[in-house]
Amino acid sequence: MSVSSPFIKRPVGTSLLTVGLLLAGILAFRYLPVAPLPQVEFPVIQVQASLPGASPETMASAVATPLERQFGRIAGINQMTSSSQAGSTGIVLQFDLNRNIDAAGRDVQAAINAARSQLPSYLPGNPTYRKVNPADAPVLILALTSDTITLPQMYDAADSVLSQKLAQVSGVGQAFVGGAARPAVRAEVNPNQLNKLGLGLDAVRTALGSANANRPKGEVNDPNHAWAITDNDQIKLAEQYRPLIVSYQNGAPVRLGDVATVDDSVEDARVIGLAAGSGELITQKLLIRSIGFTPCCRSFPPRFRRRSTSMS
Repeated sequence: MSVSSPFIKRPVGTSLLTVGLLLAGILAFRYLPVAPLPQVEFPVIQVQASLPGASPETMASAVATPLERQFGRIAGINQMTSSSQAGSTGIVLQFDLNRNIDAAGRDVQAAINAARSQLPSYLPGNPTYRKVNPADAPVLILALTSDTITLPQMYDAADSVLSQKLAQVSGVGQAFVGGAARPAVRAEVNPNQLNKLGLGLDAVRTALGSANANRPKGEVNDPNHAWAITDNDQIKLAEQYRPLIVSYQNGAPVRLGDVATVDDSVEDARVIGLAAGSGELITQKLLIRSIGFTPCCRSFPPRFRRRSTSMS
């Protein structure tokens, strides 16, 4: 007796069973999960380092090369690419699919620490790394504009307050801030004036570094009490930098404002974001993973929902 014999002897039951399976398939088709792209987590880590004022050649030779030497010793790297531009460099490390991304992150941090002695001593900060997924893309972009505050102040608020609030929302993977740079004071030194006074750029750099250091002040005490001396030596405005004494010539002080043009500006003046033809804005890129856009918006704080509605 073959397997098909019962179905051949009972054609009506076989037809009803076939129709039932067809209807069940039609109903189940509506509930099948469908995605435009498969959710694949690639073990990729991106390393960023910045050195304001450095050329792309300097960034490649003095910053990227020592880091690449240390990263090359990490096991499981499939591909390593680097890109250097004025003032910054980026290195992308792609690991094997079976490589644990958390363990790879620890290896990358150890490599950065090992390469720190080979990097320039005047690097403003240690290189940073973050885990990235090439398949991810921003699903929400917010453009911030203001008629009352400057672009650096707006960037500072977006970077220190808004992006952190967005990153705390459940389901948000990463929040990026772009379109501007942090507030900074820029001093454009006149080399001809320095040459006339017999000074070099090192004198200006030393004066700026010593005047903007927040050092401990010590304390005053007696046998029964102790008082800590607190004061902030850091200066933040251009008008406070101009009177700084760089050197003395013939008994007269040479101030920073005499040899340089000092203005309130940003760290990188070549970054700008545009929306609807306006240049006074910050672009806030919000990256959401594994959830839909609507549930994430419902979980936003009410105050931010009102702000995002008014900005859109």
